Amino acid sequence: MKRACLYLRVSTVDQHPESQLHDLEAMAQQRGFEIVKQYTDRVTGTKARRPGLDQMLTDARRGQFEVVLVWASDRLARSVRHFLEVLDELNRLQIEFISFREQLDTGGPLGRAVVVIIGAIAELERSLIVERVRAGLRRARLEGQRLGRPPRQIDRDALLRDRARGCSYGQLAKLHAIPRSTVIRALQQAQSGDAA
Repeated sequence: MKRACLYLRVSTVDQHPESQLHDLEAMAQQRGFEIVKQYTDRVTGTKARRPGLDQMLTDARRGQFEVVLVWASDRLARSVRHFLEVLDELNRLQIEFISFREQLDTGGPLGRAVVVIIGAIAELERSLIVERVRAGLRRARLEGQRLGRPPRQIDRDALLRDRARGCSYGQLAKLHAIPRSTVIRALQQAQSGDAA
């Protein structure tokens, strides 16, 4: 008999996880799983920190169960990327993932294939986003737009005067509200300009 855990999540305090619980308990009984743990979060799916999910993953790493049952995939993760990260970790730990609503079961070949397809689509989406960003940057350069932060305006004469008065690099950085590395670079450039 495989040891299973249930992961339940509701978005608001007035929602009740009991409806999810009933379906998952029935599925576990039908498949002959022993429910050894139950984790519940009462937070929106977009929250990165979820105590129940974090504890479930910690217990998964400790080998406390072989199967994770959820009512729906969107109960588990906040995005496709997060969903795939969780599935990937469960897969590395050799823990099956079963979703009641989608009838997704990574224990079988069809479920594993679906996960691979979802992963490929997510990777394609990431690649398309990167390509759109690169195309936008190319267009901006061709149109003569300056990319990145504007150059920092530095009063080199004032820096040189304050340095001559005995200010350290750190004091100059605070006095002129610029990073210490910028102070050093500006003074080196000013000195090399004087040498020329």
